[in-house]
Amino acid sequence: MKIESLDLKIEDLVAGYHDDGESGVRGYSKKLDIRPPYQREFIYKAKQQEAVISSVLRGFPLNAMYWASRDDGSYEVIDGQQRTISIARYIYNSFSVEDRYYDNLPFDIKRRLLNYELMIYICSGTDSEKLDWFRTINIAGETLTEQELRNATYAGPWLSDAKRRFSRAGGAAASLAGDYLSGSPIRQDYLETAIRWMSQSEGTSIEDCMARNQHLHSANQLWAYFTSVIYWLKSVFPVTRSKLMKPVNWGALYDSYKHRNLDPARLENEIARLIMDDDVTRKSGIYPYLLTGNEKHLNIRAFTPAMRLSVYQKQQGKCVICRQEFDLENMEADHIHPWSKGGKTDADNCQMLCRPCNRNKAAS
Repeated sequence: MKIESLDLKIEDLVAGYHDDGESGVRGYSKKLDIRPPYQREFIYKAKQQEAVISSVLRGFPLNAMYWASRDDGSYEVIDGQQRTISIARYIYNSFSVEDRYYDNLPFDIKRRLLNYELMIYICSGTDSEKLDWFRTINIAGETLTEQELRNATYAGPWLSDAKRRFSRAGGAAASLAGDYLSGSPIRQDYLETAIRWMSQSEGTSIEDCMARNQHLHSANQLWAYFTSVIYWLKSVFPVTRSKLMKPVNWGALYDSYKHRNLDPARLENEIARLIMDDDVTRKSGIYPYLLTGNEKHLNIRAFTPAMRLSVYQKQQGKCVICRQEFDLENMEADHIHPWSKGGKTDADNCQMLCRPCNRNKAAS
């Protein structure tokens, strides 16, 4: 890859700046694509934006920015999108620094800001070289999420269409399913979740799914699958509990139980009961437990060491089933009355069994 330096003032960088959301972000008299398909969304928080402008106003150097040249004579940002947009947003009065918008600055300070010289490097090479360079130089910056790195690798029309729905704070996915999805749409968490669900359904990986669809012009299949999961979820569990619902792998549950005749009212009664049960330490596991019947999802509270020792001594070290004597470390605490049938995790409902007996009891 060939790399050349470019002397550029902020005044030239922000000339013709335009942020059209869906269509992209342009600058440098429309010759610069600030957010090409593989780039992340704008994620800088207020303090980070203010830090960029404060550095410029004080004459401190900003880190170098990297652009890639295109065959038509235009450029695209490889590294520096967050700083570039922060600068442009300040020039266009989107935020203030120390209670002063750009329009409120004295003329001499405005001129000093506009004359600030940026360190730009122009890189030319193949698409794969650009993407490899993008991955490399971002290692030292704001850490990229795994999905942001995947987006860099599998950029194309399918991804652009998918991001339009899944990667906007006010986008379709956030509006429909924000109560059920963990993370942030602009950090690509919603997109990652949707692709993971669909790839699990197909028996493939996220990478395989993105590679197979990379050059398609529509992500309608992904959206259709995603909405099917969400509408099923809302019909089966109509009461929204965001904190408990967000960690759940709803795609897997949808694939396994979408054809079952489930009773939402009965399920809701069970959810309410289990939420109040102190023995259930993983409340988000209530939803998969109710469908699968597997108690592992609930992480049932274990008997404390004090309870185990007290019961062990009461039994004089003997297993209540085989009546053989064992050391404490070779015995396991067991519910006399099963938890699933209302038994509690307390000393009165505890019995000590040797490991073989406990395993045989669990298997029977």
